[in-house]
Amino acid sequence: MSGEAPEAVFSGGSGAAERTRRLRPVPPPPAPRAPAVDLAEAEEFLRLFHAENQVEAPIQQRLARMRYEVETTGTYRHTPDELSYGAKVAWRNSARCIGRLYWRSLKVRDLRDVHTVSGVAAHCVEHLRMATNGGKIRPLISVFPPETPARPAPRIWNEQLIRYAGYRGQDGKVLGDPRYARFTEIVTGFGWRAPARRTGFDPLPLVVETREEGAHMFALPPDAVHEVPMTHPDLPWFAELGLRWHAVPVISNMRLSIGGVSYPAAPFNGWYMGTEIGARNFADNDRYNLVPVVAERLGLDTSREDTLWRDRALVELNRAVLHSYQQAGVTITDHHTESHRFLTHLAKEESAGRKCPVDWSWIVPPMSGAQTPVFHRYYDTEAPGPNYYADDEATQRALTGGPPHFA
Repeated sequence: MSGEAPEAVFSGGSGAAERTRRLRPVPPPPAPRAPAVDLAEAEEFLRLFHAENQVEAPIQQRLARMRYEVETTGTYRHTPDELSYGAKVAWRNSARCIGRLYWRSLKVRDLRDVHTVSGVAAHCVEHLRMATNGGKIRPLISVFPPETPARPAPRIWNEQLIRYAGYRGQDGKVLGDPRYARFTEIVTGFGWRAPARRTGFDPLPLVVETREEGAHMFALPPDAVHEVPMTHPDLPWFAELGLRWHAVPVISNMRLSIGGVSYPAAPFNGWYMGTEIGARNFADNDRYNLVPVVAERLGLDTSREDTLWRDRALVELNRAVLHSYQQAGVTITDHHTESHRFLTHLAKEESAGRKCPVDWSWIVPPMSGAQTPVFHRYYDTEAPGPNYYADDEATQRALTGGPPHFA
């Protein structure tokens, strides 16, 4: 890792991300070549694209061109329409997502010609602005260059474009999000400067890595991080907790795979379901662990489990989340409504003659699961392509801040 002075700031003229430091020297060692695209997987996707989109051009012409490209370069380039369709179908096939009813509404940004770390970071910032859309959250994906035998793709280290720092004190306690305590330590060691007055909700910098430039950090401009302060419809003291959360969840370390072509950097978003924040981010013991705090403020008996104090506090946490987003005019959905919508999506898929892959452990909400209709079902579990994949290496990097992909 480099001990050199911080890099110069760059600006896009309208509040682009600020480069803070290069994390390692360049030039890098040669990266392993990506394997050639599987012809059968590519053909399966192209036939699906032609069938579902009623393409007039003969399929054999497209298949012949694809085979020629793969035989000569090891890969092939999707047309803009194929890319857009593939990203949407990947959402349709995503077994862990309950919000797939809206898969056709996904807007696809084709950024396959953006290869620099500064370019990727600037477009990630623009993604946040576009997706936030003044609170009316827009489903959006930004697709950066694919992995090819000739040139490896960029990587975004962060699990989501917006995640909060976790500052571990000498006593072992964490201010902020414990999930990202190690990531926070790593980026701090490489020059990221936390705000002078630290809070539990300080956005982490983006880390973007390419083979040519190495890994760089970029501070998110404040106007790209739209946040919602937490209040409660019936409990005035809830605002005193000082809680807030970001408006849009942009997953940024999953690999988009379309017809054998992998796009490791393809940040995408829908909108929040309330329990993702209220029953997981705020409530999990290894995250903000706020259930005991709320229970104490409610005056509940926490000396025994059979008082169900955890359940009662959890409900009020989730009521606060839904209320706050609604009051702020930011799109959000509750787990009961979304469960019914998912069954609508399931029925549409079955009527179209398609299987709908489902990971039951992810689709059933983390609160009142048995009270939702998705609980009482059996599902197909085999997830076809196109799809989004969480690779082990990318998952580790998002939590521990390394090692670099091009180390």
